[in-house]
Amino acid sequence: MRPHLLRPHLLRPHLRWLVPALLLPLFGCGAPRGEFAPACPSPRLIPSLAELTRYAGPGPAHDLTDLIVQARITAVNGSCTVSAKPSILPAVVRISITVQRGPAMQGRAADVPVFLAVVEGEDVRDKQVFPVHVEFPPNVDRVSMTSPDITLNLPVGKNVSGASYGLIAGFQLTPDELNTNRQTSGR
Repeated sequence: MRPHLLRPHLLRPHLRWLVPALLLPLFGCGAPRGEFAPACPSPRLIPSLAELTRYAGPGPAHDLTDLIVQARITAVNGSCTVSAKPSILPAVVRISITVQRGPAMQGRAADVPVFLAVVEGEDVRDKQVFPVHVEFPPNVDRVSMTSPDITLNLPVGKNVSGASYGLIAGFQLTPDELNTNRQTSGR
């Protein structure tokens, strides 16, 4: 090493110019000044769709020994980003669920049918159903997890922003499961 580099009084004049020169490329990073992140759709949970109680065997009369799986959606989170195309709003959504294994479940894994719907007002614009795979470790009958990222590309324009849309997450229920949930939740 060169001995004069170890003397702080010799470094100070050089640092005065070196630090700004190193930071100069970073001034172009981030959102342009005065610009905010794009508005995202509002997520909501409908109580009668946010719970799943699945029993073994048909019929309305069941008890705890017939329970295969019970699940609840606990959160819907996401974020939006600016796109190179002004007519598209990219969004990423994650759905968090808690799943309880019942006595009638065979094995230690289950696929829970979850859906994500994009709505505009009361109109459903798109709906996708996907299984969320749940595995229960030994001696564990309740797990909480978050789905993999769900990527959306929402059409936007002069009169339609991300805030024009809504997101509804729920379980894809059978008609009997939905009726039971509506009776229980009152909705």
